Amino acid sequence: MSIEGDTGNLIASNKVDGTAVYGANDEKIGSIAFVMIEKISGKVSYAVLGFGGILGIGDDHYPLPWSSLKYDTALGGYRIGVTADQLERAPKYATDTDWNWSDPTRTRAVDDYYAL
Repeated sequence: MSIEGDTGNLIASNKVDGTAVYGANDEKIGSIAFVMIEKISGKVSYAVLGFGGILGIGDDHYPLPWSSLKYDTALGGYRIGVTADQLERAPKYATDTDWNWSDPTRTRAVDDYYAL
């Protein structure tokens, strides 16, 4: 079965991966590496932003609450209300390390940083 990607107000997960994310000043700050979906509810909880590095190599990963992103049709990407400088102080992990998604202190730190 093939998924075309966009159908009305829905989008396939493979179309979200790689989508640009723009900061508060309309500057591209990275792109979505993947999304995290709650197993039971099916709700997207977090998008993980790849930021830094060169051509995707050496990127840090920044978990973003899905609700902090808004799709901007004019930009063709997601918008978040922080600048690149503010993002650099956010909770993150390096490409070569793991983020323990089952640790509630990790997700709480992300939610607190983005004031959710």
